[in-house]
Amino acid sequence: MKLIMAIVHDKDAHNLADALVANKVQVTKLASTGGFLREGNTTFLIGIDNERVPEIIEIIRRNCKSRTQTVTPVYPVGNSIETGITYPTEIQVGGATVFVLNVEQFHKL
Repeated sequence: MKLIMAIVHDKDAHNLADALVANKVQVTKLASTGGFLREGNTTFLIGIDNERVPEIIEIIRRNCKSRTQTVTPVYPVGNSIETGITYPTEIQVGGATVFVLNVEQFHKL
């Protein structure tokens, strides 16, 4: 048995949840926040038999897309004149970060 932890952008969470349920996958959703942009993410916890792991990874791949976003971060530069000056930067957001962990025991009580 495996535990799949998938961290996905909130914009992808609804479609992924629907796809997992449609494929008879039991899932627990947790609200989470990304560290860099401090935007909403959803973390999915999925306990699944070993042979279904590739299927679940493919469902996640089909439903979680990367996109480009322009952000303007504030970079403190110390005591120079440029302190607090920001420059718009394009970054990739979305997609999914997926961890597949071994499960020693599983109990459904």
